[in-house]
Amino acid sequence: MHTILGAGGPVANILTKELINHNETIRLVSRKPVNTNNNDKVTWQKADLLNYDEVLSAAKGSTVIYLVAGLVYDKDIWRAQWPVIMQNVINVTKATGARLIFFDNVYMYGLVNGSMTEDTPYKPSSVKGEIRAGIAEMLMNEVKAGNINATIARAPDFYGAPVNSFIDMMVLSNYAKKQNAQWIGNPDCKHNFIYVPDAGKAMFMLGQNPNSGNQIWHLPTPPAITGKQFLDIAAKIYKVEPKYTRVNKVMLWLFGLFKKVVMGTVEMYYQYDHDYIFDSSKFEKAFNFKPTSYEDAITEISKTLHKS
Repeated sequence: MHTILGAGGPVANILTKELINHNETIRLVSRKPVNTNNNDKVTWQKADLLNYDEVLSAAKGSTVIYLVAGLVYDKDIWRAQWPVIMQNVINVTKATGARLIFFDNVYMYGLVNGSMTEDTPYKPSSVKGEIRAGIAEMLMNEVKAGNINATIARAPDFYGAPVNSFIDMMVLSNYAKKQNAQWIGNPDCKHNFIYVPDAGKAMFMLGQNPNSGNQIWHLPTPPAITGKQFLDIAAKIYKVEPKYTRVNKVMLWLFGLFKKVVMGTVEMYYQYDHDYIFDSSKFEKAFNFKPTSYEDAITEISKTLHKS
């Protein structure tokens, strides 16, 4: 049985589709109901990840557990809840003997001069980065002690999920409406973005390959390009001029006064005014996986998510 903790999010939904396509038995776990589409092999169980007993009940009988939860984008909530969630999931993994795959981000690396790889040391530049470093270390310390079989699957900023992605909300959906895009930070800096379907498929592949356990993987992501290059690609596909306004740190902070989620991005601004280069060559070579190009992904998004 494949158990998805934090079901219902964009990456979890792709992972669920992949598991269904391969006729796996799936348990979706979340606080709010998730549609099982009346599939005999898919069940939903309510659980709060902050409650150990509920998580244990939901995960009993699991072969693989995927932790793909997303918390409200607020450092105080993260500080209070992430360590509790991680400890609960570690304990449940021990109790069930399942493999654990944790969907993570890159905040713990902080500002990196050069490429981010699986061996990049943790030097967080933000409170949220410190929290992510702490829970990643909690997990891998248990692995090193031989207590659990766990994998960290790390992804950069993603797109292809309109509610969760600044690229979708501020660039692609704007171009779909024939409006100017908005770009956070310096559009001359390099950045790479992972396409949500690639992230979900990669999570599935890790779950299917026991030899991938007890290590960190960077999920398949195309090479970094400048913001201007990304805007040019998107504008060409949406048949508009690549016009945009630049959102600087002060503007973000002002927006954040009215919207707490935006305020949560202010401390992460360093990711957008410096080069952000994510290296996924380890995964690509091991699984013979070619990431979806920006051109192909944006073309697909324009047909589905952002119909003009």
